[in-house]
Amino acid sequence: MWCKETSVAHETKQEQQAAQLAGAFLSQRSEQVAQRWAELPLFRAIFTVARDEAVEACRAVAEALADVAASGRVEDLEAPGFERVRERLARMAAARIRAGQSAGQVANEVASLKRSVLELFASEPLEAAEPERAGVELALVELFATLRLVVMETTLTAGQDVIARQRQQLMEMATPVVQLWDRVVAVPLIGTLDSARSQVVMENLLEAIVAHRAAVAILDITGVPTVDSLVAQHLMKTVAAARLMGAECIVSGVRPAIAQTIVQLGIDLGSVVTRASLADALALALSRLGVSVPATPAVAG
Repeated sequence: MWCKETSVAHETKQEQQAAQLAGAFLSQRSEQVAQRWAELPLFRAIFTVARDEAVEACRAVAEALADVAASGRVEDLEAPGFERVRERLARMAAARIRAGQSAGQVANEVASLKRSVLELFASEPLEAAEPERAGVELALVELFATLRLVVMETTLTAGQDVIARQRQQLMEMATPVVQLWDRVVAVPLIGTLDSARSQVVMENLLEAIVAHRAAVAILDITGVPTVDSLVAQHLMKTVAAARLMGAECIVSGVRPAIAQTIVQLGIDLGSVVTRASLADALALALSRLGVSVPATPAVAG
């Protein structure tokens, strides 16, 4: 048992020594490493104008990895040096994702960093025995395998951020506020109205009320497929918020099916002014403002 523990401790010490030698190699050859990395897609695609900036960024990453290896924690994702790598690579990963690259493609670009370092190490005339040299090479391989995991983690996070921003932009585009008349604004709602989207609707509507000094705001739900208790609650909150801003709110687009659903659910919309169509709501809004609009003559059958 004692011999086994001694053997394990000896192997661990050898691995730490190999990792430290790998760190020393990266530290001493950081400039050569940086020059090689600056030509690779991961850095070249970001620093398209000034190559010096690419070399500086590559040197910073190489020095951070040297610190990780010197600490002997080449397989630890939480090693202090990797935090600096995350800071450097987060912006590049996000940029590659925005350019259409997948997390797997970015990870493959990171693999090319390892190949450059191993090629440089193979040409390095080290005064060391073959087993010791093999140990250093293994430490470098493990270091870059961990780096790949760090980059994939960072890339996935960046991808999630991009998706979240795109979702927010789509919600804002799907809930435009239009000015129908002087001091009359409307929000044509299309699709399902969930909590996140209802918040965007409320914010956009309140901003439009202030911007246009609106006295009447119309919520048109013609494009909303169904109205349940949750949707009705969101509408009530939006109406209440508009009233607090000094604007009367009218809900239009109440179709017969929606009216029946509201009655069957027992939802009380007695305090909300409703109209069957957007045209009826606009006519009511104009009458509230004292605007007289001539009626359109009926077309003879």
